[in-house]
Amino acid sequence: MYAELTLPEFEREMAVTRKVLERVPEDRLDWKPCEKSNTIGWNANHLAEIPGWAANILTEPFFDMNPTGSDPYRTPELRTRGELLALFDANVAAAVRALKGFKDLSVGETWQFKETGKTLFEMPRAAAFRMWVVSHTIHHRAILTAYYRMVGVAVPAVYGPSGDEGM
Repeated sequence: MYAELTLPEFEREMAVTRKVLERVPEDRLDWKPCEKSNTIGWNANHLAEIPGWAANILTEPFFDMNPTGSDPYRTPELRTRGELLALFDANVAAAVRALKGFKDLSVGETWQFKETGKTLFEMPRAAAFRMWVVSHTIHHRAILTAYYRMVGVAVPAVYGPSGDEGM
């Protein structure tokens, strides 16, 4: 039931996100609006990686971003639109598989986010998936479209027409 209810929204959001990633300006990856902001390239890489978190959230008890004795997690640093789209597509496919295999009994189980073994926060799996995969994607997609506007890249329609294109 959870997958049946969640999958349509997830697939819709990922399709729109892919449209945004298809417009990544390879010649502007290092652009950012100010020193406190991340670059276009960083945001695009982050969007490509986020769906890859779904399987962990839905199947594992925790994620440790800096596990003792292993390398810390790092956002990819891909430099071409093709590489970004390939990573995004692979991560979306893995997320869909994880959602389709998700057992409803697990929806309320606690998932934890850790650093070096220390729990930074925990929440039910369903809330973690919604927050850290779906909402987080929407957040960074919005940042990227704002950056596009600033550098002259046509913004695709997301929830309705954009100033650059209709539905």
